[in-house]
Amino acid sequence: MTSQPSRRGEPVAPDPLPIAVVDNHTHLDVSREGDEVRVDDLGPVLRAAAAVGVDRVVQIGCDLPGAEFAVAAAERYPSVLAGVALHPNEVPGLAAAGRLDDALARIEELAAHPRVRVVGETGLDFFRTGPEGHAVQEESFRRHVDLAKRAGLTLQIHDRDAHADVLRVLADEGAPERTVMHCFSGDLDMARECVARGYHLSFSGTVTFKSAKDLRDALAVTPLELLLVETDAPYLTPHPWRGASNSPVLVPLTVRVMASVLGVAVPTLCEALSGNAERLYGPW
Repeated sequence: MTSQPSRRGEPVAPDPLPIAVVDNHTHLDVSREGDEVRVDDLGPVLRAAAAVGVDRVVQIGCDLPGAEFAVAAAERYPSVLAGVALHPNEVPGLAAAGRLDDALARIEELAAHPRVRVVGETGLDFFRTGPEGHAVQEESFRRHVDLAKRAGLTLQIHDRDAHADVLRVLADEGAPERTVMHCFSGDLDMARECVARGYHLSFSGTVTFKSAKDLRDALAVTPLELLLVETDAPYLTPHPWRGASNSPVLVPLTVRVMASVLGVAVPTLCEALSGNAERLYGPW
């Protein structure tokens, strides 16, 4: 049976998955409580996730310290691969300080590390950044797309309230062969467009929310060969733990909801999720 709530109301480990999967996108360096997280602190988190069938993760860095952390974590733990980029919400501040070019140059240096398999998350965010920051976000996005193609790495995209513009930039630049819509948040029509273009769609705990019918409709039209699962930890914690801090150990909750929406057996979905991640990122 599924584990029951703890007395403190904190998440507890769900039943293990029958076939191990990959947390496609996580931020293990971030604490929602503001606590400092060190690379050496990740062992218990990774072991707890592996115990429920989440035996590999992609650690994403969103700024220069986060990118350095991701590379160090990937060097330290065989179950971790790294992604490096400048998050779109970081870009306007860097540009205003005259530091954007230097920051992008450092991201390119880190992207050459053999344990880095992702350029991301990059993209556009029109929710937290107003119109005055849109142009420089788009410039940075285009430069990250170019880097992913030159480096032969998978591109992971952040898209918040910017669906049409994200698709426009990718069409303009020519998306890399391996492109992932991280934490997919579009509707049915956008999902169909992404599938037609061959992009992978990565679903997070939001797909388990009762209010997320449109997202489940989008999932339903996504073929197994283009699916991924993620936490975006410590955010977007799946039901029934919404509001608590997220962790890779909770991925099985999202996977089981995805399988139900798709009408497939959980082992079938797990096999697809694992295989898709290996094709995108190579062996761990």
